[in-house]
Amino acid sequence: MDKYGHLYTSYFQGVLCYKGAKWTGLSEDKAILTGLACGALFQTTIEVFDGFSTQWGFSWSDFAMNTAGLGTFYFQQKYWGEQRISLKVSSFPQSYSDDPITSLSGMSTTTFNQRATDLYGTGFAERFLKDYNAQIIWASVNLASFMGEDTRIPQWFNLAVGYGANNMFGGFENRWNVGNEQFDLGPGEERYQQFYLGLDVDLTRIEVKNHFLRTVLNTVNIFKIPFPALEINTRGEVIFHFIAK
Repeated sequence: MDKYGHLYTSYFQGVLCYKGAKWTGLSEDKAILTGLACGALFQTTIEVFDGFSTQWGFSWSDFAMNTAGLGTFYFQQKYWGEQRISLKVSSFPQSYSDDPITSLSGMSTTTFNQRATDLYGTGFAERFLKDYNAQIIWASVNLASFMGEDTRIPQWFNLAVGYGANNMFGGFENRWNVGNEQFDLGPGEERYQQFYLGLDVDLTRIEVKNHFLRTVLNTVNIFKIPFPALEINTRGEVIFHFIAK
C-alpha cells in the first residue's frame, strides 16, 4: 500500500502542477515539464529526508514508484493530450474491535482498537492519510476517450480497478512491542490483499462554465467517487460493496 501511495501521490502532484502551469499561460510542453519538475521535487525531498532517518532510510523502490507515477502523468499528457487513466484514492474510516490481544508473556493486554489508534491516530484527516486498512488506490479509466467521438458512452463515465489491503497492524508484520511486552497476532489474523472493480466519474469531463466550479472539480478529481464495487481478495472471498471503502 505504501508503494501504491507513492505512485498515486507523485501522479496527482504532476497533474495538478501541470494544470496550474497551463493556467498561468505556459505552453503545453513547458506545462508538462513543470508538472514533472514539481512532482519530482516534492517526492524527492521526502526521500532525501527519509535517507537521513534511522528508522526508514532511503528507498529505491519508493523512488521507482515516484518515477512511475510521474511517468503515468507524462506519457498520457504528451502522447494523448489528456489523462485517460487517472490515479485516485478512496479512504473511509474503519471500525476496529475492542477484543483483547494478549502479549506473548501473558502479562499484558491491548485491543485492536487501541493498536489502530496508536498507529493511525483518531481524527478523520489523520486516519485518511495513515490508515492503510482504509485506503484503496484506483486506476480510473475513461471509456469514452478510447471509443471515438461517435460513442454513446457518457464522456464522464469511468470504470475503475482498485487495490487495497487489510488487517495491517504493524510496519512490516503483525508483531509489535509495548514497553517490554511483545504482541503477535499469529495465525488467523494474517494480512490480505484486496482487488476491486467499480464505477467512477471523471469530474474534469463534466461541462461547467463557472471557472471556480471547474477548478474545484479538477482538484477533487484526485479522489474516487463513492460507488458500488466488487472485491476479490486473497482470502478467496468475493464480496459486493454497496460503497467500497
